[in-house]
Amino acid sequence: MKNKVKERKGTSYLGILIALLALCVVLSFASSSFLTVSNLLNVSQQISTNFLIAIGMTFIILLGGIDLSVGSIIAVTGLMMGLMMKSWNLPVLVSILLGLVFASAIGMATGLLITGFELPPFIATLGMMSIARGAAYTITQGQPIYTFPEGFLAITGRYGGVPIFTILIMAVLFLIAAYVLKYTKYGRYIYAIGGNENCARLSGINVKKVKCLAYVISGFCCGVAAIILTSRLDSAVPTNADGAELDAIAAVVIGGTSMNGGEGTLVGTLIGTLIIGIVANGLNLLNVPQGAQRMVKGGIIVLAVIVDVIRRKRNQKA
Repeated sequence: MKNKVKERKGTSYLGILIALLALCVVLSFASSSFLTVSNLLNVSQQISTNFLIAIGMTFIILLGGIDLSVGSIIAVTGLMMGLMMKSWNLPVLVSILLGLVFASAIGMATGLLITGFELPPFIATLGMMSIARGAAYTITQGQPIYTFPEGFLAITGRYGGVPIFTILIMAVLFLIAAYVLKYTKYGRYIYAIGGNENCARLSGINVKKVKCLAYVISGFCCGVAAIILTSRLDSAVPTNADGAELDAIAAVVIGGTSMNGGEGTLVGTLIGTLIIGIVANGLNLLNVPQGAQRMVKGGIIVLAVIVDVIRRKRNQKA
């Protein structure tokens, strides 16, 4: 049985890796700018926000849940940090730490709505999405905050042309999250609940606690993403990260995480994020209109879910 599981996982990775390679080959012929060093460095910075969100989203989807509030959390967190630095004159580090606490608290509130009031994740996160986005417009009356301190902008600055700190932050968060999922009791609980929630509950797992913490983790990841995005743009606006939940869900599902929960890895999420990022970059290089780009992304998500359904049916027959 273990050998079969490993074989399936390897096959899944092979499939999306081949898709990633094929995509790179096609775009390298379609645009002479694609394989340039400067463009590849741009891709690494452009995918940073989506990858950080997708890390937290992986925890949620592994549980069989969903989080539609991630983009709104990023927007309101970025604005709160902007107020702290620009209006309240708080130090950069203090503003960052408070921003992370703020985003995590929103995640906890969402988790409590789902576990305490037993709201469906779709409804709870849809409501929180509207609340957070509305708060983003309210706290600054819809006005942007920009021109942040140099210490804050240095987080996404390029040194020798390379966004070192951005890449380092992504790598550290990825490694910590991957370790939690693979080697800790909490990670095993997540897979157990996603695989069969009733059995997990009967085995003594505190399902509500595990779920609530997963939304806190998702909120924290959104907080980190807000830091990166706000620093890179040197501005915080209420519309920041609008639609980010679509890209994050797409990255997780394309990476092989089942929408039903219980199956998936962060390595797959990384590959899925690269695919989404490279598709977006390639479409921009080819001057494809934004409307058409959204259609392509939507089509990719539908295709990924169809593949997930087919894969699960095959696994059930095996």
